[in-house]
Amino acid sequence: MNSDPTMSMWKGAIIPASTVAIITTIGATLIRHRSGFWGALIASATVVIFLGIHLLISALSKNLDPIAVMGLAMFSYFAKVLVMGALLLIVSKATAPETVDRTSFAVVALGITAAWLAGEIRAFLKLRIGLPLPSATGLSDDSARKQG
Repeated sequence: MNSDPTMSMWKGAIIPASTVAIITTIGATLIRHRSGFWGALIASATVVIFLGIHLLISALSKNLDPIAVMGLAMFSYFAKVLVMGALLLIVSKATAPETVDRTSFAVVALGITAAWLAGEIRAFLKLRIGLPLPSATGLSDDSARKQG
């Protein structure tokens, strides 16, 4: 894969997610017609944007202090929950169920999320990132004699 881990994980996630998005959008359109199409389309855009933000934050914070990364991650999760809640409220209040099918939205969102996460995990496992091992210089004199 690519030498940049974030791009590798993005490609690993977007391919299965977009495949599932296309298939489920077609299925929702065939089953629920126009309202299923709009529900699936909104769900597809929502999931890809929200999960893509996570990878963007990972790329931007790769050289930061681990405590700063944790704070940034917590803030991003909190912000995503608030924005997702607002988006769901807007969709439920501003659109009629005849316009945007709620069941199609939910099924498509769950399917794409599962495909995205599976693809991201698969891509991460293929990265084979090497972790540095502790050296023998950090051992005390007694433990160094016992090993030798």
